[in-house]
Amino acid sequence: MKAAVLVFPGSNCDRDLKVAFENAGAEVTMVWHKDATLPEGIDIVGVPGGFSYGDYLRCGAIAANSPICGSLKAHVERGGYALGVCNGFQILTETRILPGALLRNANLKYICRPIGLKVETTDSAFTAGYGKGDEILIPIAHHDGNYQADEALLKQLRDEDRIAFTYTDNPNGSAGDVAGVLSENRRVLGMMPHPERAAEPSQGGIDGRAMFTALMEQLVSA
Repeated sequence: MKAAVLVFPGSNCDRDLKVAFENAGAEVTMVWHKDATLPEGIDIVGVPGGFSYGDYLRCGAIAANSPICGSLKAHVERGGYALGVCNGFQILTETRILPGALLRNANLKYICRPIGLKVETTDSAFTAGYGKGDEILIPIAHHDGNYQADEALLKQLRDEDRIAFTYTDNPNGSAGDVAGVLSENRRVLGMMPHPERAAEPSQGGIDGRAMFTALMEQLVSA
């Protein structure tokens, strides 16, 4: 499996994501935001967490208009996989690759702690390593993680089984307790919690490891 991890000014989880991909067996290339194209043969693009461009305007808004995001959108449109975590999820909504929007946390505070997630679907390469209904512990670290979608969109996401994870104890006010959503073709996942920070025992937990292991198995078999 070949993975690319995008790097923007202000990214601070790019190395974490790189290591998680590598530990699952992937060959990883770091790609700078000013590059116009992704390397050949990339299977999955990782859009990492952090504070791209200092979170000016809206979180992820400037990054969504960077040169590399044109190539990211083309990659996704031709059926490529992508994983956006935290600021990466914000970027995926700003590019309209994923629906909805990430707003300021309801309590207006930055939150950084492990949080319980419920696995809502196993029908994706990202969640195939879990059981439906499993509860896992994954860290969050965000100020603007309040996922918002109107009732019609939430119903559509539920009906299409595209809600990957929900919070067991909603920390930020997200509509429908949504913590992660899938694209229509189920090959793009955006989530606010950080599975790459729960993939090794030294990080305090390994509940995120199954995501990267399952991704590797699914992409290799494909």
